[in-house]
Parts: sequence; C-alpha cells; structure tokens
Amino acid sequence: MPRRFLIVTIGLAAAVAFLLGLVVSGQLAPATAPIQTVVTRAPVDAARAMAPEPRPVVTVPGGVDFADIASRVDDTVVNINATSLVAAPAEAPRYRRAPDGETPGPDETDRPVPQRGAGSGFIIDPEGYILTNNHVVENAERITVTLADGRSFRASVVGADPAIDVALLRVVSASPLPAAPLGDSDELRVGEWVCAIGNPLGYVHSVTVGVVSFIGRKLFDPSLDDYIQTDAAINYGNSGGPLINTRGEVIGINSAISRKANNIGFAIPINQVTEVLPQLRTRGRVSRGFIGVSLVRVTPDLQRSLGLPGTMGALVLDVTPGSPGEHAGLRVYDLIRAVDQHEVTSDDDLIREISMHQPGSTVELKVLRDQRERSLPIKLAERPAEEPEPADAPPGGASDAEPSEAPAAGHGRPTLGVTVRDMEETFARRFGVPSTVQGVVVTGVDSAGPVYGTAIRRGWIIMEINRRPVRSAAEFERVLAAARPGDALALLVYNPAPGSRDLIAVTVDEAR
Repeated sequence: MPRRFLIVTIGLAAAVAFLLGLVVSGQLAPATAPIQTVVTRAPVDAARAMAPEPRPVVTVPGGVDFADIASRVDDTVVNINATSLVAAPAEAPRYRRAPDGETPGPDETDRPVPQRGAGSGFIIDPEGYILTNNHVVENAERITVTLADGRSFRASVVGADPAIDVALLRVVSASPLPAAPLGDSDELRVGEWVCAIGNPLGYVHSVTVGVVSFIGRKLFDPSLDDYIQTDAAINYGNSGGPLINTRGEVIGINSAISRKANNIGFAIPINQVTEVLPQLRTRGRVSRGFIGVSLVRVTPDLQRSLGLPGTMGALVLDVTPGSPGEHAGLRVYDLIRAVDQHEVTSDDDLIREISMHQPGSTVELKVLRDQRERSLPIKLAERPAEEPEPADAPPGGASDAEPSEAPAAGHGRPTLGVTVRDMEETFARRFGVPSTVQGVVVTGVDSAGPVYGTAIRRGWIIMEINRRPVRSAAEFERVLAAARPGDALALLVYNPAPGSRDLIAVTVDEAR
C-alpha cells in the first residue's frame, strides 16, 4: 500500500510540473484568465488584425502583372493631334451683310477651315522617332505630339506607307526620350494575353487588356493585310497606339475597329512595320516588288481537283496583261513553289517575299506546270499605289436577252446546284466584261446545293471546270455529266462586280 501510494504521488507531481511548464512557456493559456475590458471592432478591422501579412496582388489568369507592364511602357506612348485645312462645304455658302449698292460676297469663313484629328503613337528611338498610323496624320498641316509628362512638340512626317497604314514621325528633344521595346509578332499565338495603350475618345493613356483572337485577318487589301485581331478594347483615338505582349514588348500598332461589334479591334503586326522602317527613314516612302498576278491559296479540295502534289505554294489565278508575270511567261494554274531558292508556303508568303525585293531587281521563280518543274527569271516592277476602281455590280445578272439555260439535272445525275445560261454580248457590254473572259452566266443557285456554301452568286461567270473551258450552257452540262458524285471540281469564275477572278473547289452532289 505505501508503495502504491508513493507511485501515485510521484505521477501526480510529474503531471503538475508538466502543466506548470506549459503555462510558463506560453503554449497553453490558463483556464481562468484575469477579467479584461472587451472592445468591439468592425469585422473588417478584426480580419486585418488577424491577417499575418498583406494580401497578394490579384492578377489576370496566367499570373501576368499588366500594372507593371503598363508602368514600363506608358511613358513611351504619345498623344497626337493633327490639324488639316479643308474647304467649307460648297452647298452651304455663308455671306456677309453688304452696304447698299454693293453685291454681297462670300464671307471669309468660305476659305479653308481647320479640321483636327486625334490619335496615338509610341516612341521607338530615343532620338525622337515615333510610329503611328498613316490615317492619323495624312494630309495634316500641323502635327503636335504630347508626351506622358505633359511636354508638347511639333512633329514632322519622316515617311509614310499608306499600303499598310503606317507613318514615321520625328520630334526634336534636348534630352533622349524613352523608347518602347519592339517584340516579334511572328511568335504570337491565338489566345495570348495582350495590352493596348492609347488615347481613346480623348481619354489619354487608357489601358485595356484582352487576348489575341485571330492572326492574319484580311480587311482592306487581301494581298498585304495581315492584321492581328484582339478583343482588347480599342476605340476612336487608339489608332497608332501600341499593342503589347506579356513581356512588355510592342507587337502591333492598333489601327482599326469593327463598327458592327464591341471589342473587335485590329493591329498591324510590328514585324510588317520593321520590314519597311529602313525605307521610311531614308526615302520617306516604300517601294515593293510586283509581278502582276492574282493568286489563290491551295486548299485540299483544289489540290485534289487539279491533281497537285500538295498544298504548299501559290497558285496563279490570273496574269495582268503587260505585267512582269506575262513577260516572264507565267500562266493560269502555274504553282509557284520558290523565289530565289526560298520555299513558298502560301500565296501570302509569295507576296511578302516579292514585296521585300526592290522594283527593277530580277528574281527566279520555281514553277510547277503540268506536273513539270521549271525556272522562270522575272524582272520586278513597282507595286501600284492604288487598285483600279471596281465596276458596278450586276443586279442579279439579269439581261435583256433570253438565252438558253442548262437543263436541270435529273434524279441520280451529278449536280452543282446551279443553273447557267450562255453569256451574250449585251450582258458583257452592260457589265464591262473583258473580251478575255468567256463562259456561262449563273442564273440561279440552289440553297440546298453544293455551290450555295461558296462565294458564287447569281450573275457570276463560270469560265472553266477543272481547267476545261466552258463556252455554253450545253458544254457546261456535258462537262458536269462526265463527273461523278463526290468528285471535287475546280471552277474558274469571274465576278463582274469587282472585275476579279477566283478559283473555287466544289464537291459534286447527286441530284435529288
């Protein structure tokens, strides 16, 4: 008994000592604490008091800190005001009050009046060189550039390239100016985050964020356009401002917006601009090589219908009379595969390659014609500044005459879902169809037929099917009858509205 009592006593003493040690070390609070006065605080204050450290900065998905990017690039973005003189409207003249006996004359306000436009730009060189859009400063009599720090300078136009809508300005500053770093727009990917900075609607240095929605969009000139589409908000006044990637580099110049939707904007790829910068600095303008052919991209259907070895290359659709292409012997359906040993991957690639050469220089084209490869030397001309004005569009292709039409396909016969008729002289004269264009006129398109999903419309002219000329409705029917449902046919067509040709692949269907 005494021994058991001794063991229990020692155990209790050890437990008490352990608990007292915890109390002294502060790891365990005593159950009975002294009475304290409790101060009630707002929940948010209590939360802040309990927070061990400040909350992290919230960024967009991917961890990109656009606040940091904007702070680094914002000083390079400028506001541009361009003033030009325009004549007062002739249909609304204003007159001054004249004394008796004098003939009232035009008021002084009938003279040219100033018109002001605003846009954005960004500095690319500490010496004061600035990039913007050509349409921001075109025909301007006076250009004023305002920096982020509030300083204003009179700017001069060093050079401009209306073809891609870019202009190079310069201001003279006593001290070096901050310059924006230029990136590589060829590395852009759809879905990548981008940031736009500019002066939309007069709200200077506004920052918007979005993603790259599409690369290589065609808007105005299909042969040169290579726009970056983005959903970063771009508005009037953003023109000429930078589009910036997540590394803080300029990869585009904001240039256009869609009037039919919100947050659909377009920017010129910076690589397209840097290619012409040397000419803008030294010559003030840009000269591009030109061969005078219309091209079409080789799709898998065109490859199948024309028997081409692949989809790489640029297919010749038309050759302009008197052009370098005609002098070199280029023909319709020629597949251009290389320029001076540089492989051509597409029609856009060929245009870029030719444009990089100076007019007057000679290049060698590698051409595939009728399954045989040949080399054609060609001396380049200068690309025309403007395309000829299009002719008026035919109203549905109607004509005064009543020519014969191809009969409707019977059950089980191959069909394209179109009706055609012979092209008579009155139609060609009425719509300015050149004598080199021969074929049949489309008079109807079946909404359930294969052609309906293509660009072909009523009033267009079908010239050839799989490189076989079609001169009459009866010949059209014979060529079509030789095809089988499922075959891919290449239709060489002519649209009288813009006066252009196209090559469209259509899969033959079986008539219902």
